[in-house]
Amino acid sequence: MKKIYSSFRLGDMCAIYLLETDTKTCGLTLLPWGLKDKLTLEGWWSIEPVVQLKLLGDAYPDGFSHGHSMRNSASSTGLLFREQKVEQGDTLKVTTILEKDGVEAFHILEYACGSLFMNQYTQVLSHREEEVGVEMISSYNLCAFSCLSPELRMEDFVLHRMQSKWSMEGKLQSTPFLELQLEPAWLRIGANSVRFGQVGSMPVRRYFPWMIAEDTGFGYGIGIQLCHPASWQMEVYNRDDRIALSGGLADREFGHWMKYLKKEELFETPRAVITVAAEDVDGISYRLTSAQTVNLEKAPKAERNLPIVFNEYCTTWGNPTEENMLKIIDILKGKGITYCVIDAGWHIRNGNDWSEIGDWVTNTDRFPRGLEYVANAAREAGMIPGIWYEMEVAGAASDIFKETEYLLHRDGYPLQTGQRRFLDMRKPKVEAYLKERVIDNLKKWGFGYLKVDYNDNIGMGCDGAESLGEGLRQNMAASQDFFRKLRQEIPDLVIENCSSGGHRLEPSMQALTSMASFSDAHECNAIPVIAANVTRAILPAQSQIWAVLRRKDSEQRIYYSLCNTFLGRMCLSGDVYDLEEWQWRIVEESIRFYKLCAPVIKSGRSFRLGPPIESYNHLRGWQAVCRRGSDGLRMLVAVHSFEECQDTIEVELPKTTEQEEWSISGELHRKGIVAELCEGRLLISSVQAYDGAVILLTGKK
Repeated sequence: MKKIYSSFRLGDMCAIYLLETDTKTCGLTLLPWGLKDKLTLEGWWSIEPVVQLKLLGDAYPDGFSHGHSMRNSASSTGLLFREQKVEQGDTLKVTTILEKDGVEAFHILEYACGSLFMNQYTQVLSHREEEVGVEMISSYNLCAFSCLSPELRMEDFVLHRMQSKWSMEGKLQSTPFLELQLEPAWLRIGANSVRFGQVGSMPVRRYFPWMIAEDTGFGYGIGIQLCHPASWQMEVYNRDDRIALSGGLADREFGHWMKYLKKEELFETPRAVITVAAEDVDGISYRLTSAQTVNLEKAPKAERNLPIVFNEYCTTWGNPTEENMLKIIDILKGKGITYCVIDAGWHIRNGNDWSEIGDWVTNTDRFPRGLEYVANAAREAGMIPGIWYEMEVAGAASDIFKETEYLLHRDGYPLQTGQRRFLDMRKPKVEAYLKERVIDNLKKWGFGYLKVDYNDNIGMGCDGAESLGEGLRQNMAASQDFFRKLRQEIPDLVIENCSSGGHRLEPSMQALTSMASFSDAHECNAIPVIAANVTRAILPAQSQIWAVLRRKDSEQRIYYSLCNTFLGRMCLSGDVYDLEEWQWRIVEESIRFYKLCAPVIKSGRSFRLGPPIESYNHLRGWQAVCRRGSDGLRMLVAVHSFEECQDTIEVELPKTTEQEEWSISGELHRKGIVAELCEGRLLISSVQAYDGAVILLTGKK
């Protein structure tokens, strides 16, 4: 018999714990508070435990699912509900305790008063005398989606995921559950699961650790984002008349992960940020990313007003020298730019470029007076100097590449992909080496900005733990500890999170850094599309967007490139010492306008408008991103046109329940474009393909 065991109001959300009295199974479902009274326990379905677990030696799942899911094994179905503990205060903490044969599982839900999301994670503790092998454990498991009517309504459900690949990050994939064959068979004995994720040390590869399950019939959705820098998985599972959603560490089947627990040893999973709301994809995404606003509060003082970055990579293409850096610094002086960053190439000794990473010795032919001389020149010009590292790897032409005791191994061999090997971040000697070559160098040379790149993937894992996947997890945890050490040693250091552009755009990495490279799309027409899509997973205030300027660029192209950056953080590069005076006037105009708009970019809510963009290489139509400031009285509208776009773009401005009047208080676009307001719409006229325009609106109620 199914019954409601307990329920909790979490702002406008409701967490409902369900109990199967016959089997002592305790599960969890989520609803918007306004829909909680529509919940029904009728129908042909079973409550699932709030924790999914697979212990070594227990039976694997039936239902023809073994091999494509480890859910609902004998370990999970044998978890018996024991008790629930509730701690009240500014943060509500609900701990649900399950047990099976000397192993306890603690599912923890935390909700901070006033927030738009909750955190969920799991702890497992063994009391057995012998070691216990854990092959799978979930951070969250939500059952009974959607429990708002007794009927089978699979046609109402849509799974939204964010696809990702190099320089094409963040594409939204929306798939009806019926297309995924997630409806039950006639006797409800055959299970099906859509299990997706990624394997390795690039957490945003193929998919972001992000999903939304939408019930279009009742107009709400559950959004989930995992906080983990290594292999992860999410599952949408069905066997009966209700859907279950689970995720966390990639399991043994998917991510080669297994962990042995000694007696009284406690293991904790990565956290999941979860929300539920009667909102669309952008609204639910806003609620998820609101969990990251704490990152802005912890940022170094230099970051408070979203200062502008110059990175010379697309100026020298990996060939920085003292001569060209001093020339760049002289050009940028007084232009309103805060960070001046030396990118890859300062360390190259023999012309081997990427294969020389790892030793981190300055090329004195390129920098005869040392990097500190250039750093001092940048500071004298009023800028904070920055430098690039790829500190977790070793290139084939480096000395450290041959020092195998510093490196990760798999099956006894150094783990190598192409020309790269990986440092074993767990080893004290590696930490000491990186302190000398990274932290001590930054202090000695006087750099205040560090760009951390990461350009290959460890894959399924490494030696040194119970399983390859656990070795990977431990190594990436140690890597994140080194990021924390950087902040401890140099408190004002601004750190950029980069991994071939956007391969590390997940919450736990964003929490350790000031901003992230949104993509390696340096000069692509698709930059505004990628930037808008990435906003669903990270804050614009932490999303650094390239504007690469070329001497050959027309007025239209320069405005297009610069308008892209208003979707996040402005990062300039390109032919800065070859630009003509009229081109610099546009750049300086854009810098001034960006600073005016920065408060809205830092604190606001984004709405994407326009037709879907199917191809990143053959862009058609238009896109508008409206970002409403947290004060409600300012709105930034960034509009971009592509092929086959009409002459006039009509942007329906997002409305609230109150009557609003808007006026245009600032504009950035080429000559000839006309922006005007008409009955709650913003009209952008005289538009051509690949135009960019940014409009700042001021409102009154």
